[in-house]
Amino acid sequence: MMRGRSDGAQKKRLFTSVAVVAVFVVVLYLYFGSKNNGESALEYGSRSLRKLGSSYLGGDDDSDLSSKQDEKFGLEDGEDGIVPKSFPVCDDRHSELIPCLDRHLIYQMRLKLDLTLMEHYERHCPLPERRYNCLIPPPAGYKVPIKWPRSRDEVWKANIPHTHLAHEKSDQNWMVEKGEKIIFPGGGTHFHYGADKYIASIANMLNFPNNNLNNGGRVRTVFDVGCGVASFGGYLLSSDIIAMSLAPNDVHQNQIQFALERGIPAYLGVLGTKRLPYPSRSFEFAHCSRCRIDWLQRGGILLLELDRVLRPGGYFAYSSPEAYAQDEEDLRIWREMSALVERMCWKIAEKRNQTVIWVKPLNNDCYMERPAGTQPPLCRSDDDPDAVWGVNMEPCITPYSDHDHKVGGSGLAPWPARLTTPPPRLADFGYSSDMFEKDMELWQRRVEHYWNLLSPKISSDTMRNIMDMKANLGSFAAALKDKDVWVMNVVSKDGPNTLKIVYDRGLIGTTHDWCEAFSTYPRTYDLLHAWNVFSDIEKKGCSGEDLLLEIDRIVRPSGFVIFRDKQHVIDFVKKYLPALHWEAVADSTSDQDQEGDELVFIIQKKLWLSSESIRDAE
Repeated sequence: MMRGRSDGAQKKRLFTSVAVVAVFVVVLYLYFGSKNNGESALEYGSRSLRKLGSSYLGGDDDSDLSSKQDEKFGLEDGEDGIVPKSFPVCDDRHSELIPCLDRHLIYQMRLKLDLTLMEHYERHCPLPERRYNCLIPPPAGYKVPIKWPRSRDEVWKANIPHTHLAHEKSDQNWMVEKGEKIIFPGGGTHFHYGADKYIASIANMLNFPNNNLNNGGRVRTVFDVGCGVASFGGYLLSSDIIAMSLAPNDVHQNQIQFALERGIPAYLGVLGTKRLPYPSRSFEFAHCSRCRIDWLQRGGILLLELDRVLRPGGYFAYSSPEAYAQDEEDLRIWREMSALVERMCWKIAEKRNQTVIWVKPLNNDCYMERPAGTQPPLCRSDDDPDAVWGVNMEPCITPYSDHDHKVGGSGLAPWPARLTTPPPRLADFGYSSDMFEKDMELWQRRVEHYWNLLSPKISSDTMRNIMDMKANLGSFAAALKDKDVWVMNVVSKDGPNTLKIVYDRGLIGTTHDWCEAFSTYPRTYDLLHAWNVFSDIEKKGCSGEDLLLEIDRIVRPSGFVIFRDKQHVIDFVKKYLPALHWEAVADSTSDQDQEGDELVFIIQKKLWLSSESIRDAE
């Protein structure tokens, strides 16, 4: 009896000691953790929201996937179904956060990257447990953006409060600070006197009619690498040419942000080690004006990547000191580059002043005639030139398909006929012309229905930058052809790679995985169209809450999101409206083209400002 009481007392004392030590450790962790991590708005994820979505937990394995799907984004009863009344607001210093292009994250993760290969400018996404799950605040004084077409030439300085480029490029007419606005005179490093004159001079070099670079609709999609603030692409729009303007988040880190604020198509990316997120044979014309790219590195691999995305007979306009060889080093680079492109079967179309324009062959004849062992080699027959998501660049030449070789080109109709003409590459997916036309008709009706629902809230100039988060064949964008808008068509990395059909139709877009953040600045799109996107990521076990926060990051204040999805997804979105400061605009069940249990729900993002707390600006 005595021994029993003594053992019980010892156990009690042991338990008490362990509890005291545990409390002490927790206190130390909380104290030093808060010192290390800073204010809660700066943390990677609010601890209080860890229960929200499966991806916040991290380390999920496939065995839990089916149970997550049954939970339907945590909408079932129980602990996982808790919906917050509000999300925390990120620190003001994160007002321009791009999660997968965050240099602070790269530094904190101590990633070993090769800076000479530009790996630090490529995508590096945070692990689920290190994601922010807070709302990105707009900068102080943020205003609804200036409407297109005025926005091409001026934006509110408060929306992008960075004037270093105006001072750094003051002699090149990139941009000028003027009162509350930033003005864009249309200049560039190589075209101080205006992009319009420069574009006309390039068309003149190629003897295109009326000095118009569209060449009767034969040049429609252009790739501008190292684009600056995208004035080149902005001035092409008046010629019915759409450019994908590309630049990294480098020392000129806000250039793409300015481009998108102006309403000019643009994308954050770099020619580094991974393939560009575009299919083969996407562009009729590529352009590099003082883009500071070493085209000779690694056996010319970057030039070979440019070759992959150019169409048969496509052009590359290169404006750089090497093109007119001012000194010994320039002469060396020019000789080596000329030898490289000759082995790639490119020919000089014209060389004048400081610009050279090369043209790509129309068929495979030149490749077949090269002496054995010529470098760079042709790509292997099993290499898929359209596989791009996370795929390394290959130092090889991509030959044309049998179809393109036989017809001596891509066989595409001139713009605008190509928008509605079934392209030859439809056959790659087993799609018929009839299926293509029915898809167009379907989305034409759906878009008309969307606009009827939106009509009480919008006018003719409300929209400019639009994203179709699941573009399929691009028919949503095609249905908007009479609107003064442009569409970033996003095709999933997991589904049919229909992005090449999008480009063949004279539209632009990119490949993406919506389980990750998109490569763009916050507040860059006026409208997002989410057709079954949530249902798709649900099947993959990704977090719906993460995607809601990403959508909120991308869409502009007072912008819109169209959700077209199943009932439980719409219910899920509705539950988060207060926490996201969104308001419902339309809830439609009368769409005659609904498939199965698809519903349409439209929200508008409210304009709010933050300084450690949220206050309405309305």
